[in-house]
Amino acid sequence: MPGPATRAPVRRYGPMRADEILFPTDSGLYCAPGDFYIDPVRPVERALITHGHSDHARAGHGAVMATRQTLDIMAIRYGEDFAGTRQAAEGETRIGGVTVRFHPAGHILGSAQVEIVPDEGPRITVSGDYCRTPNPVCAPWEPVPCDVFVTEATFGLPVFRHPDPLEETRRLLASMAEFPDRAHLVGAYPLGKAQRMIALLRQAGYDAPIHLHGAMERLTDYHVAEGIELGELRPATVPKEIEGQVVIAPPSAFASPWVQRFRDPVICFASGWMAVRARARQRRVELPLVISDHVDWPQLTQTLKELAAREVWVTHGAEDGVLRWCELNGIASRPLRLVGYEDEPE
Repeated sequence: MPGPATRAPVRRYGPMRADEILFPTDSGLYCAPGDFYIDPVRPVERALITHGHSDHARAGHGAVMATRQTLDIMAIRYGEDFAGTRQAAEGETRIGGVTVRFHPAGHILGSAQVEIVPDEGPRITVSGDYCRTPNPVCAPWEPVPCDVFVTEATFGLPVFRHPDPLEETRRLLASMAEFPDRAHLVGAYPLGKAQRMIALLRQAGYDAPIHLHGAMERLTDYHVAEGIELGELRPATVPKEIEGQVVIAPPSAFASPWVQRFRDPVICFASGWMAVRARARQRRVELPLVISDHVDWPQLTQTLKELAAREVWVTHGAEDGVLRWCELNGIASRPLRLVGYEDEPE
């Protein structure tokens, strides 16, 4: 785990308040002195994108700034013409009346937090989606000292305490040993979770070929091209060759005729939501794997304590739980109530 953040000296508040610098609109979070949006939900003239998931990264903007890897991922998903102009975030960038910096978020490959530093006024960090559990397929989360921290609340309730992902992976391997004649079909979202699941299997000592649904191939190939070791991968095209082995597929495939080609498979699903038994039953998941790419409750509250921001703004998720925790801990907080961040769930 990263240690506590070292708080840098912060200038006294100038004439602009935090909610004048950054505020929600119908198109998403808008930075007025920089005249840009962060993860807008509809096409805008200038967008800063935290990561490549489709509920944060959309096509059709006039200009996009993001990490190089996020720009590459958007090009894979949407085509090369996903935006009018593109700029890779490197170091400090001056935009209008603010300086912006991108910092690793630990969520998926290329994911970043956006730090906004006005000429006079509070520093604001927009975390996007972030995770503090070590992830073998992306750079680790980095603490960013700030006056205002914008946090997600996907798992913002005390009930969410995620187990060690490597131990969850070993549960999968134990099931494979128990049922050596059954293919284990693991539902995992094509960007981030699928590649992390493969890397976790390798960490756990699984060195056999891993089979991929076709929807996984281009994004997985990109991870390999970026130097992430994933071992031998094969297309999941010959079911008889896959009995007793692992297949990674998007969750949507389990509701399609595709799944019927496998004889008596073990249906698995890797997601933080698998901690909710009702969700596992709804999806008819035989082996739920609680593996999340987001902070759980202990990590979220630990982050808020360590950063010690003057204000916490809470968005997309269980906002009320985080707001109540902030109130009990004497931290000024407010909900942003942004909409449109549900297209590609965890």
